[in-house]
Amino acid sequence: MTVSVNSVNIESLEFKKFEEIAVKDFLPILNKLKLREHLMKHELFDLRSAENWMQSKAEVDSINGCKIRAIYFKGQLIGWCGIQYENNHYEIAIVIDDNYWGKGVRVFREVMSWAKLFGHNKVYVHFLHTRPKYKFLQKLANQVYETELYGHKFTTYELDVWRT
Repeated sequence: MTVSVNSVNIESLEFKKFEEIAVKDFLPILNKLKLREHLMKHELFDLRSAENWMQSKAEVDSINGCKIRAIYFKGQLIGWCGIQYENNHYEIAIVIDDNYWGKGVRVFREVMSWAKLFGHNKVYVHFLHTRPKYKFLQKLANQVYETELYGHKFTTYELDVWRT
């Protein structure tokens, strides 16, 4: 097992700071059509817009109570995850290449462990309405409800951090 200040390896999953990742490595994931179906609509990324996006996520990472990381599986960049502060609460974001969606529960558990370390009581997960409801999350959630954010409909799961 590899452990350092900037990255952590958990059963072949590794979480790295964005500063360690080349912009060109993120482009295939950011522009993958299968993933974009379940994210808010936006233009395809080019090197400049991907660099700006990565910089904005690195800035979020510097906010107290937030943590943003790139996800690697067996040396392959497969997505990103983190805790961000949006709309007056902490939310979890997990975006994984569809070829690795089976890793999502392990990533979720890791992110929830970060939330506990930060001392968060509640976190929220917002899934665009195009995604199915997740029984796994419904069982953990205090509440599941529809929200509208940035002009899009979402299914929102309110999670008690200490119950997970």
